[in-house]
Amino acid sequence: MVAKLKDVAKLAGVSVTTVSRVINNYGSLSEKTINKVHAAMRELNYQPNALARAMQGKPSKFIGLIFPNLTNPFFAELVNELERQLFKQGYKAIIASSAENPEIEHEYLSMLMANQVDGIISGSHNLDIQEYHQVAAPIVSFDRYLADNVPIVASDSYRGGQLAVDYLLQHAVRHIAVIVDEDTFASPTLNRLQGAVDRLTAEHRSFDPLALDRIEFTTTFPGIYDGVVASNDIQALEIAAVYRANGLRMGRDFFITGYDGSQLVQKVAPQLPTVVQPIPELATALIKTLLQRVAQPTVQVASTTLPVTFRQ
Repeated sequence: MVAKLKDVAKLAGVSVTTVSRVINNYGSLSEKTINKVHAAMRELNYQPNALARAMQGKPSKFIGLIFPNLTNPFFAELVNELERQLFKQGYKAIIASSAENPEIEHEYLSMLMANQVDGIISGSHNLDIQEYHQVAAPIVSFDRYLADNVPIVASDSYRGGQLAVDYLLQHAVRHIAVIVDEDTFASPTLNRLQGAVDRLTAEHRSFDPLALDRIEFTTTFPGIYDGVVASNDIQALEIAAVYRANGLRMGRDFFITGYDGSQLVQKVAPQLPTVVQPIPELATALIKTLLQRVAQPTVQVASTTLPVTFRQ
């Protein structure tokens, strides 16, 4: 049987009003009373009704997180860090994976709004979601334009593209391939690509911008390119595996750069040179920006760009 407010009050030996004041952090209460109420809530597994709180005009203390997928180690680590930091600040996260599908994202966005979340952090890759222009709840975007009134927190993708090219040029590669992500319109990969292209152009180096076709790649790339700028770490590891299958050695016969630098990839593939995004700092900036918007919904908050580093 689901515990009710009066059950908590009875077990704690206090009034229903006192329990409500503890839950809503309202008024002056002794530490002893607060501890008794929290102990009773834990014993009864009592969960305050976030929707009811929202209907009363009170914060639900829930934040929605929408990201394209959690199979990518970078997104998984960023979401985990967001959840950890939000919890420390008294919030719980509702995590939604949009699976890079506009219909799924539409449904999740509707669900989050129906549950009256206090705000949303979105790393959506579905650029034509019109609902983002209409949502009343505060929204902050990770690394992607969603709407004019949605602030963006990102790392310096343009600089990341430059750093990747600098690494290849330091190793005197002769023929460079720059992998072009199919999803480049207003995306962070476009900035990475532009940074790489501008650096190569400034150094008067030729290169081939190529969309990754697995069949064509496995039969032609290892014999043509000794330097590759990949869009992300997973892609870089897949490409490196093809080179190794052709008897070529990373760091000697060919050079490749990844992007993201998640802790998982750094542990399982420490040999991969990669641009590292600062995950803890990104999470902190996303939460800070969102809570600023929660506190002052009508005030426009500036976007934030954080520096990247290169690990080789």
